[in-house]
Amino acid sequence: MKYTEEHEWLLKEGDTVTVGITEHAATELGDLVFVELPEEGILVKKDQEIVVIESVKAASDIMAPLDGKILEVNSAIVDNPTLVNEDPTGEAWFFKMKLDKPDEYDDLLDEAEYKALIG
Repeated sequence: MKYTEEHEWLLKEGDTVTVGITEHAATELGDLVFVELPEEGILVKKDQEIVVIESVKAASDIMAPLDGKILEVNSAIVDNPTLVNEDPTGEAWFFKMKLDKPDEYDDLLDEAEYKALIG
């Protein structure tokens, strides 16, 4: 698993990457009440706003971690946003994407680097 400085996690399986938010981010946001996911099939660029989430504390945008194509979205978290608080690094993934440049995955933070970032 890899991480971004924006508190996203990524898990690469073959040429597909599954993306969600970290437990740290889910805890900081508080109870989620709304999730809007991107459309399947769209092309996204790194740092493009593609997900909107709202919690009892705040609204936040999730950025595309890398360039690629959205292959699948997790409609379960749209129907039940609290899943993100319950299992942020498991069942509550946000979307799956195919990377334009798969090698860029290796440049993301590893677990030790992410833990150092969040202190």
